[in-house]
Amino acid sequence: MSTRILAIDTATEACSVALMLDNDLLLERFIFAPRKHTQYVLPMVDDLLAEANITLKNLDALAFSSGPGSFTGIRIGIGIAQGLALGANLPLISVSTLVALAEGAWRQTGIYQVLTAIDARMGEVYWAPYQRQAGVWLTKEREAIMAPEALSTLSKNLSGCWATAGTGWQTYPNLLHHEGLTLISGNTLFSNARDILSIALHYYHHGSIQPVTLVEPTYLHDKVAWKKLSDRV
Repeated sequence: MSTRILAIDTATEACSVALMLDNDLLLERFIFAPRKHTQYVLPMVDDLLAEANITLKNLDALAFSSGPGSFTGIRIGIGIAQGLALGANLPLISVSTLVALAEGAWRQTGIYQVLTAIDARMGEVYWAPYQRQAGVWLTKEREAIMAPEALSTLSKNLSGCWATAGTGWQTYPNLLHHEGLTLISGNTLFSNARDILSIALHYYHHGSIQPVTLVEPTYLHDKVAWKKLSDRV
């Protein structure tokens, strides 16, 4: 069965939109545009739909990056996704920014274990480890915000070779030194809508979709928004 999904990502300094047609044909736009997401994201959406010669009503769902990441970027992405989905009567698919980073690192390197860390400013990082099994990203940890030095304690429960993804590794290079782990760059600083699509397709076919009114951002700064992920994300 062919599936058409549009994905939007404005949760980091990058802005990207990707369109999946018939399960695997991919059209995409990506630009590094700090604080200019509102200037680019809707024209990028219009451009992709025009290239594919379809409208929003020809889609099956809209996917978006729910965070963690930039507060403003997350709000922009959710707001635009809700507005587009409401107008076209489409369900939404929420994808963690950190899981999208893991997918991007795997796509770049083929490594099935990924440590994600996004610079959260104020001397902290958003962090989580992910392992890919049968095409699904699994985690035994929370998505968390913490001081970089706290990661060395958490990483003691990990072993083997891991790819790194996210801006946290660039901002805090000392994170790259973890005893007992082999860390390899995942060549992925920012999440990308094309990787959200890969995850969203799996979610869609397993019923992990939401109505417009029920989607929520993941900020992590407030404990109210800090929730434990299920084993399958």
